[in-house]
Amino acid sequence: MAKQRVAVLISGRGSNMASLIDAAGDDGYPAEIALVVSNRPDAAGLERARSQGIKTAVIDHTQYGKDREAFERALQDMLSAYRIDLVCLAGFMRLLTTWFVGQWQGRMLNIHPALLPAFKGLHTHERALAAGVKTHGATVHFVSPEMDSGPIIARAEVPVLADDTPETLAARVLEAEHRIYPQALRQVAEERARS
Repeated sequence: MAKQRVAVLISGRGSNMASLIDAAGDDGYPAEIALVVSNRPDAAGLERARSQGIKTAVIDHTQYGKDREAFERALQDMLSAYRIDLVCLAGFMRLLTTWFVGQWQGRMLNIHPALLPAFKGLHTHERALAAGVKTHGATVHFVSPEMDSGPIIARAEVPVLADDTPETLAARVLEAEHRIYPQALRQVAEERARS
């Protein structure tokens, strides 16, 4: 079976992107990272991807002003040109329109640093500590039009320790993210997980 062609969308350092690239380096992995796209020209993850021989592209959202759809149409054209099968959001800090999400229904994944449906949105670690929860973690889910709400593919729990700060908790959650995102992509690429 041909490997699924994956585009990873990033806005920053791309640590989850790196975990996907590492997993895809295994011959038996059912997906290949064919493209990394950033909405920010200065995203550190772009250089990381290039150093692995992966094609990269920048579609700078600031060039489109408030026209989200024009930005997304440029992104869609890029994904089509590279014959992308699946899209993985990895720290991609743009809310996507219903139109774009609809183009990728059941074929776009996101990773969120919390145990969804708890703590949707930003500042999840601070909010988890403020709420006094005993476990926190990460969730990989299919992207739906409503933020952080699509069907869940994989989750990983981590303990919240008495002396945790947002930084120490974030580091523990990030390790879990790096573990479950490649597993979730494998499930989707092998059609064992569907939205």
